[in-house]
Amino acid sequence: MNPDSGIAPRTTPSTPWSRLAVPAGVLAAVAGAFAYVGTVDPNEPGHYPVCPLYYLTGLYCPGCGGLRSAHAFVHGDFLTALQDNAAGVAAYLGFAVLWTVWAVRAARGRAVRFEPGRLRMWAVGALLLVFTVVRNLPFGGWLHP
Repeated sequence: MNPDSGIAPRTTPSTPWSRLAVPAGVLAAVAGAFAYVGTVDPNEPGHYPVCPLYYLTGLYCPGCGGLRSAHAFVHGDFLTALQDNAAGVAAYLGFAVLWTVWAVRAARGRAVRFEPGRLRMWAVGALLLVFTVVRNLPFGGWLHP
């Protein structure tokens, strides 16, 4: 215990299994969400709310079709998943890579730091903006959910 603050210092769990508790919890939550979307079909009206941007303007946001994409992805229909929301599929794969790196580093007892930096965040924002604009233009109909 630190005599100055009265708080015990934070210690790192000693076994690989205990260090994997948080990554495993996050994976369980994501898997649970995908399992729910996989069983409750978003293609049937009334199960999920309508996108407010689409409802008010008729424009597709970067997330439009994300639930349908996740549903198709869970059922192994990857082409439909890409058609419903290509950015969503990229996000699923990006999550899988980042989670794997996180889990491996945690199991080895190494610190996990994800600092994408300003340039990368602007690049992701620009890609999402271009994706949104193109999917709402006449020639971007192939990106409509």
